[in-house]
Amino acid sequence: MKGVRRFKDRLKRELKDAKFKAAFEEEGVIAELAIQIAKLREEAGISQKELAKRLHTSQQMISRLEDPHNASFSLKTLLRLAKAFHKKIHIEFVPAV
Repeated sequence: MKGVRRFKDRLKRELKDAKFKAAFEEEGVIAELAIQIAKLREEAGISQKELAKRLHTSQQMISRLEDPHNASFSLKTLLRLAKAFHKKIHIEFVPAV
């Protein structure tokens, strides 16, 4: 628990830096999106290979989309994913805090 507390304290200090905070928040959005994609696929009960087949792409591409460290999402790809899962995409610009 001591290590977690030290991490949280350091993160709190680091987030005071505007550049760090912006990068941290951007990474968070990317990670959340990748996790949502993987969760939707798993809830649909399909493999990466099956989703790739539906999108006319490769399993490797699906793997990259589900990678929280990958930032190569295109709006077109996200729209294709939404269609495959019978979902809509809601994108909204909100004030930065």
